[in-house]
Amino acid sequence: MAWQQPRDLSDRPVVILGAGVLGRRIACTWASAGYKVHVRDPSSEQRSQCLQYVEENLALYPKRTSSSVGQVYTFEQVEAAVTNAWLVIEAIPEKLQLKIDTFATLESLVAQDCILATNSSSYKSSEMLQKVSQQTKSRMLNMHYYMPPKSMVVELMTDGFTDENIFPFLVDRLKETAALPYVARRESTGFIFNRLWAAVKREALTILSEGVSVPEEIDGIWNEIFIKGKLTPCKTMDEVGLDTVAFIESHYVAERGLSPQHTVDYLKTNYISHGKLGDKSDAGGLYPVHSEKITTGSSVATSPTLLVLDLGLAAPESSFTAGQVLTLDAKTNQLNPLITGQSMPDGIDVDPSAGRMFWTAMGHLGKPDGAVYSANLDGSDTAVVVAPGVVHTPKQLCLDPKNQKVYFSDREGCAVYRCAYDGSELQAIVKTKQTDTGDADEADVLNWCVGVAFSPSRGKLYWTQKGPSKGGHGRIFCADIDGPEGSSRNITCILDNLPEPIDLDIDEGNSKLYWTDRGEIPRGNSLNSISLDATGLPLPKDSASSGTGPQILSRRFKEAIGLKMDVVNQKIYVTDLGGFIYCYDLATGEKHVVCTDEHRAFTGIALL
Repeated sequence: MAWQQPRDLSDRPVVILGAGVLGRRIACTWASAGYKVHVRDPSSEQRSQCLQYVEENLALYPKRTSSSVGQVYTFEQVEAAVTNAWLVIEAIPEKLQLKIDTFATLESLVAQDCILATNSSSYKSSEMLQKVSQQTKSRMLNMHYYMPPKSMVVELMTDGFTDENIFPFLVDRLKETAALPYVARRESTGFIFNRLWAAVKREALTILSEGVSVPEEIDGIWNEIFIKGKLTPCKTMDEVGLDTVAFIESHYVAERGLSPQHTVDYLKTNYISHGKLGDKSDAGGLYPVHSEKITTGSSVATSPTLLVLDLGLAAPESSFTAGQVLTLDAKTNQLNPLITGQSMPDGIDVDPSAGRMFWTAMGHLGKPDGAVYSANLDGSDTAVVVAPGVVHTPKQLCLDPKNQKVYFSDREGCAVYRCAYDGSELQAIVKTKQTDTGDADEADVLNWCVGVAFSPSRGKLYWTQKGPSKGGHGRIFCADIDGPEGSSRNITCILDNLPEPIDLDIDEGNSKLYWTDRGEIPRGNSLNSISLDATGLPLPKDSASSGTGPQILSRRFKEAIGLKMDVVNQKIYVTDLGGFIYCYDLATGEKHVVCTDEHRAFTGIALL
């Protein structure tokens, strides 16, 4: 009988056999997605430690769904633990006979739609089939976790009989747990990553045994080229050229007496003979031909470049003047400093038509010495727009290229300012506190302005007032851009009780306002959106239009700050203080890491 997809998953448990270091972590991933989890272990000590770990750490696990977290229960007996289970994952000691006997026991206890998975990294699931029926073989597989939440990769692999419909089903369920599933296309000792790691280990040990290098040098050169350089195996081969790769590999074949079957011959037969040489050929290479697009002003260009700000506080030698303006080539993922020595840079925007970029520098925290600067797009000709001390703590910045105006928020200054590109005509468009006492009491914090965006077509200015850190009192306001100085400008609070909203961006054509939030989970550390009506206000929640009300698009950021909309390709780039730059695809709902560097704390971002 063919495997049938299990139903009523909310009422049926996911079962983990083994409450050890990895088992309790696997349990947390499923509980974070709202699933009921049973953990079985014969040791009372392990069961107790498992529950303690869950209680102390479950909130730290990434959350992809809006469901409440699930409950984790522990059991001594297998029979009680697996009752009505739809998925059982064994994470017991790496003893093959023990695993064989375990699956034989499970076959007699679970429903016929229950998926049986082994977390083994040493054995293929096909080695555990001796005592189970043909029908049970069709719902067994490898499900190999690494070490969540630090690594959320999960590798799935067939036992040679696994029903092919199980894989897309499990991939979808794993994504709910914020896992990153990868499916091996066929049985493979070591799955995918461990085979790569085995090759690296093997060659590193050979280098050491031959006296070519020492451990410190091997790790150092690896860090410089692969980690800092963000190089990946297949893309790097395409960049080098597959014909060059084959030529170099042929030397190893001749020198070491290796078989060319899976290297040189494979490349010649499947790629080189078809003109697929990599990036230098129109036919592509290991990767198909593609052209990556990004907005540059009103046009569309290839090989996008991002401008991103680094506070400098995460650098090995951090200081309040270690900030940088960086370029990130999206094709090579290389970070290059354009401007250094910045005092806590926060917001950035570009005007390609003027050939200038503008950014804010917060200055020393608590002191009114922030500033606004501009420079050519290559980092030359730096100019002061608003001198240090004129405003307090300038934060996000956005440009009006048509009128050559700069808008920026001033956090402790409790205001949103506008000025000309040369710094003249400086004007407080909005003041959220009429008297600046210099104190930072709770009332002042509620008035702090952080993010800013404007909609020329609607004549509206938007800004965030984040409130106390992780306080849940964040708000987003809008006001008329034009109006007599000192007038109310129709200031309206459009969203309140937000965790801690930070930066803003707007998609005029699709009437969407986007913002980052660095507040408490589950709603904080997120990318969010809301639909706007023709007047620039949020659509009513009872509107017939889809997506009314605030929407959480993505979570799992590490102190989310900057964002920038790529309108043409419908993608959003997000930065965080944890040193990550992400790209969120509005069409697919998928988010991927563009760049990460633990020695950086990213803030503002712009598209060049």
